[in-house]
Amino acid sequence: MKKIEHIGIAVKNLDTANKLYSKILGIEPYKEEKVDSEGVITSFFNRNGTKIELLQGVKKDNSIDKFIEKRGEGIHHIAFEVEDILIEIKRLKKLGFKIINEQPKKGADNNLIAFIHPKETNQVLIELCQKI
Repeated sequence: MKKIEHIGIAVKNLDTANKLYSKILGIEPYKEEKVDSEGVITSFFNRNGTKIELLQGVKKDNSIDKFIEKRGEGIHHIAFEVEDILIEIKRLKKLGFKIINEQPKKGADNNLIAFIHPKETNQVLIELCQKI
């Protein structure tokens, strides 16, 4: 694993959250993107190399709405950049971790992604990201 790629925050309303984080960070989001495979719309902030991803559910039965119903708005996941996502998935499986997406899929911000099940990581959802 190379570094923290971003921190994902589940929000009920992306427009409201964008305004809040723009005030806090003193910048506007650099990208807004719909991720059909996850049923979400995202926006990204980058402040001196530290990235924040805001996520709002847009399709029925999406993971963000389920998360917010259970835990409320807040930190949803921590994403780590990896050199080779297939090698990382294989390494982590060999160590006994349950991988939610054994085959990486296209995620937001030009990344291939896979998740480690939070039951394996002290209830923290871990995302693996590889630049495409």
